[in-house]
Amino acid sequence: MSTIRLRQLAHSRTGDKGDTSNISVIAFKPEDYRRLVEQLTVERVTAHFAELLDPTAGPVRRYEWPNVHALNFVLPGILKGGVTRSLVLDAHGKALGAALLDIEMTE
Repeated sequence: MSTIRLRQLAHSRTGDKGDTSNISVIAFKPEDYRRLVEQLTVERVTAHFAELLDPTAGPVRRYEWPNVHALNFVLPGILKGGVTRSLVLDAHGKALGAALLDIEMTE
């Protein structure tokens, strides 16, 4: 079974509110959306960001947007306080979308 990086199937957009980041993953081709739904699970995203997530902030949530062939993940606590309270280099979480696109997907 061969694998490809998620970035070959989709692009991402990120947003933030306080210490919560949301990452949208949008399939380039509508026919790849089903693969995203099947393989890009909450468990997989949680494991991918395990070192950065605050387990006391709540679980990762996934929302499906089939009309635009996208998934949206909400990651509470990952920004460690957010822009005004955090000393992390990427307080907005813009690099998190690029990091998520590194996940390997099966073909």
